[in-house]
Amino acid sequence: MPAAKAKVISSTTVRSDFNDLQAVVHYTRAAHRLGLWKSEKILIERFFPDKGARLLEAGCGAGRVAVALWELGYRDLSAFDFAEELLVQAESLVLERGAQLKLFHADATALRKSPSLDGAPSFDGVLFTFNGLMQIPLRRKRRKALRELAAVSRVGAVLMFTTHDRDSSPTEKALWRLEALRWEKGEQDPRLREYGDRYFSEEGTGRTFMHLPDRAEILDDLAATGWIPEFDTMRREVATESRAVRDFSDDCRFWVARRN
Repeated sequence: MPAAKAKVISSTTVRSDFNDLQAVVHYTRAAHRLGLWKSEKILIERFFPDKGARLLEAGCGAGRVAVALWELGYRDLSAFDFAEELLVQAESLVLERGAQLKLFHADATALRKSPSLDGAPSFDGVLFTFNGLMQIPLRRKRRKALRELAAVSRVGAVLMFTTHDRDSSPTEKALWRLEALRWEKGEQDPRLREYGDRYFSEEGTGRTFMHLPDRAEILDDLAATGWIPEFDTMRREVATESRAVRDFSDDCRFWVARRN
């Protein structure tokens, strides 16, 4: 009897993984204990200096960044996630900390369909932290999310997000050269759909899909979706993070762009 064909990673897979108990506990713990990374705080205060600006956080998870923004003094905040169980935890953290912000359920690739938004391009800034954009399977859908975020943002609005980077170190480059050979031979993980994809499981975290781009890919995606790149750098160049943050997250590249 032939082996069952592996199911490819889809948005349904990712939503299920984020709603899994292990993932919910992992991200809820981070929301309560970590707050903003040093690097996030530095760059948020640099690129979002107006604390009265209308900000939107995409992929807010359990509320780590959204609540920290409130505690920094930002007062016009909206945040959404497509994982229902994480959103419940974010709502709980908001109540616990006495924050006043709007939380709603939505998919970044269909943001304008959310009844929680009026569809007008009114946000002054958007954040998509902790590689959230890269956890959307398929490049065309990541581009769709970028277009949706542009559509609800005013001209000149700032977008900040993070990605991994396949060229960030000699080790990464060597690993991806090997992965490229697997794809050329058709020996890659059959669940993956595009070169740069990874799907892995970690104890205490659960299953994670992640697309790891190179810098040129992101520059092309921004240009194609209404954003002008303004700044990018690796996290290690911004700040030395605590051991707790480094245990929670590998190094990543920060991106800042403006709405065209």
